[in-house]
Amino acid sequence: MAKESMKAREVKRARLVKKYAAKRTQLKAEGNYDALQALPKNASPVRLHNRCKVTGRPKGYMRQFGISRIQFREMASQGLIPGIKKASW
Repeated sequence: MAKESMKAREVKRARLVKKYAAKRTQLKAEGNYDALQALPKNASPVRLHNRCKVTGRPKGYMRQFGISRIQFREMASQGLIPGIKKASW
């Protein structure tokens, strides 16, 4: 389980990215890179990192489901993910 502070930091970054998205595109179109540098660092979408919705784990993230590989395996084994079942042959 990730620290609550790390999860909160990611939420804060996502909020900043959303807030400054229009301004960033406008400044990029104008070519005003000095003003772009003045924006907060965390307003850049590159600084966002995908995290598991359940545990907050930053690695092994599966985009299609929004959870980590570990949670995916547990939930799939329990039958909590529709359309997914463990392979056996």
